[in-house]
Amino acid sequence: MRRVVLIAAFMLALAAPAASVAQAPAPKVLDWESGENKSYLIPALEIPAFIGALNAVDRLLFPDSSDFDVTWGSIKRNIRTAPDFDKDPFNVNQIGHPYQGGVYYGLARSAGLGYWESLLYTIGGSFLWETAGESTRPSLNDHVSTGIGGSFVGEALFRMSSLLLEGGGETPSIWREVGAAIISPPTGVNRLAFGERFRPVFPSRDPAILLQFRVGFTLTTDVESGGLLAEPKEQEGNAEFLMIYGLPGKRGYAYRRPFDYFLFEFTAVPNASTAGNAIENVTIRGLLAGTGYEWGDDYRGLWGLFGSYEYLSPQIFRMSATSLALGTVGQWWLSGTVALQGTLLGGAGFGAAGTVGDREERDYRYGVIPHAIVGLRVIVGDLLMLEGQGRRYWVVGVDPGPAGNTRRTDDEVINRAGAGLSVRVFGPHAISLSYRISTRDASLSGRDRHQSVETVTLSYNFLGQRKFGAVDWRPGEIDR
Repeated sequence: MRRVVLIAAFMLALAAPAASVAQAPAPKVLDWESGENKSYLIPALEIPAFIGALNAVDRLLFPDSSDFDVTWGSIKRNIRTAPDFDKDPFNVNQIGHPYQGGVYYGLARSAGLGYWESLLYTIGGSFLWETAGESTRPSLNDHVSTGIGGSFVGEALFRMSSLLLEGGGETPSIWREVGAAIISPPTGVNRLAFGERFRPVFPSRDPAILLQFRVGFTLTTDVESGGLLAEPKEQEGNAEFLMIYGLPGKRGYAYRRPFDYFLFEFTAVPNASTAGNAIENVTIRGLLAGTGYEWGDDYRGLWGLFGSYEYLSPQIFRMSATSLALGTVGQWWLSGTVALQGTLLGGAGFGAAGTVGDREERDYRYGVIPHAIVGLRVIVGDLLMLEGQGRRYWVVGVDPGPAGNTRRTDDEVINRAGAGLSVRVFGPHAISLSYRISTRDASLSGRDRHQSVETVTLSYNFLGQRKFGAVDWRPGEIDR
């Protein structure tokens, strides 16, 4: 978590000196629709510069570590060395690296490149960091979380940043510019450093969007730690942000670009003992390739291939995965005012899972992670919403063992399920009550372990313009 903050702060700091380089009016202006005046060269220079600067910062912050003492000898050795699994702290590998990859991605995306082009730059940035940013041997798990997971993180942040700017018209206010730069620092850097060239805002094409922000109080009602030393908190505050971009059913909206539909969910525990433990959940799930479809007058949906990055940390265990899945998202009008929204996905990815009972954050293992996700939301006009969701992950793990020389096959089953009721009080203000259970059943080299956490949360809910997110496409009806 510390690395995420440092990367974001460093990217914002870069903007000030970079701006002085671009004093003269830029003769070129980016056209997002045609791709005219996008740049392949600028991110190709920015990404290595960022990696070099990050390496220098890490040397200053971690003077006792030799991991960043890069030499030509270490670079040549890493180029010739096949990547392996590392056992860096869980937060470094599963939060820091995806965010770092998101920076590589954002530098390319905000220079006008498309999703797939920016993905290649992200993979290239990951390779460059693993060979020339660190002196340690390359890490296969970092390539997945940085190169692929970073593209999912980067695209979601880029879209949200662009949406904030787009709401300000042709000349966004300084507050929108600052907010967009905080959401996606690479976007802010390129907009400031290159003047008018990258001033045009990425066009969203007017998607249907659900926005919700919750602040509440969580009570842990039952815990089974599996005999570990982790001490779950009985009471704690929490904050949750949810955005769904491109809800199905909006008239005239088509899913032609990757992430024209995506979900971004972030849950934090502000009063956690450490910054790393403050993040309970990050879920980013976007449609990479697919299309919309309809059944009759009352059902609209989309289906296709989804990419996702997920991080779960319910107090006593952790799981993170970068995945691909096939599935569908849809909405069905059950009556004139009652809508049923649903999500059904199944796929597999690569990630890590383990316990929080270890202070060094190294008690975890990597593996292939098949998963299934189902979610339902019943929306009654603008009055209330009843929702439920279940996720299951099968972690077929490989534990590197002592000194990384041996392999032990482990497996885990992780479940997360919840239900909630939200009632609108007035305007965009609502009250929510939710229940959640997270379980982990692990078989680790012959040792079985069961862990579970059950919580109840009461929260204030600030709703966006679309209230609970129902989209109305029926003749004579008005979107709400």
